[in-house]
Amino acid sequence: PPPPPPFFFYTQTAPSEMLRSLVGSEMCIRDRTKGRILEETLPLFKEAGIVPKENIKKSRKLLFETNMVDVQLMLIRGSDVPTYVEFGAADMGVVGKDLILEYGCTGFYEPLDLEIAKCRLMTAVPINREIKPDRITVATKFTNIAKGYFAEQKRQVDLIKLNGALELAPTLGLADAIVDIVDTGKTLEANGLKPQNLIAEVSSRVIAVSYTHLRAHETPEHLGLRRVRGKKKWGGGGGGGGGG
Repeated sequence: PPPPPPFFFYTQTAPSEMLRSLVGSEMCIRDRTKGRILEETLPLFKEAGIVPKENIKKSRKLLFETNMVDVQLMLIRGSDVPTYVEFGAADMGVVGKDLILEYGCTGFYEPLDLEIAKCRLMTAVPINREIKPDRITVATKFTNIAKGYFAEQKRQVDLIKLNGALELAPTLGLADAIVDIVDTGKTLEANGLKPQNLIAEVSSRVIAVSYTHLRAHETPEHLGLRRVRGKKKWGGGGGGGGGG
């Protein structure tokens, strides 16, 4: 029989025992910038016995062989992870909850919250400017999330899609407010903004083609997946919009 497909792990984070329990599948890793997410993910791979054959941080490659013949690591943009998983190019991936909510797909499951790379998705407004109570303009790269949030708030808004430097939009008069990821809030403060309303708590999540597919790979030797990061257990979360 032909050899099993490579295992791709895509995202900002990946649980160690989980990767190990799914050897023989395809997975992806998110973090082309090789920043915080990769820093928090690589130790989990190592704990699972999955080690890249070369230094990922020093390479310009996006696909990496590992010490396990049926496991490969792939670095891709976070926004592409759900697409790779939904269409079967990868069986599993790790990606931020913000991107799962924005993608809004029901073509995959969200079985595990890795509880790393935590931050918040929030609205932010100028520190010394009063926001008018009527229709406002909001700049964000999370247009789907923002549309749903403001609809729930029964607030009329005009959305402007930006892919970066959102903090400049209110300063330059492009928008009244922004919707963006907030970590410490120092970047907002440095640009004359303050966080206002919480939209969602964000952390890195595992997504997979289907729950049935994942369970098919579980063996008595691989029950460690249920012990990932101590006390985490599989959730029954449904599609990409569900909580993990």
